[in-house]
Amino acid sequence: MRPEAIELSTLEFHVLLSLAAGPLHGYAIKEAVAEESAGTLTPAAGSLYRVIARLITAGFVIEAEGIDPEPHPGLPRRYYKLPARGRRALAAEVHRLKRATAMAERRLRIAQGRP
Repeated sequence: MRPEAIELSTLEFHVLLSLAAGPLHGYAIKEAVAEESAGTLTPAAGSLYRVIARLITAGFVIEAEGIDPEPHPGLPRRYYKLPARGRRALAAEVHRLKRATAMAERRLRIAQGRP
């Protein structure tokens, strides 16, 4: 399936958006999603990792190799990154959202009696 044909969920969109700046581990993705969504999305670990797994299956996210992880007392962290296919999917979703926003703004102007 082509990335342009996929409509991402809000959480999927924000996960891809968080990875656009570079590789992150799961907890950092969770924090970035919460921050970038102004706290409207605060995914639980189980939900977040299911979304990451779906995005990996779709080829929109891959596990990052060769990341020098920060010291962590628990299990080694897995880092994820956005491959070219994920960037294209993110760009397609941004374009879709821009079109939807423009349509909504036109309809609101018409509803308010303005051209």
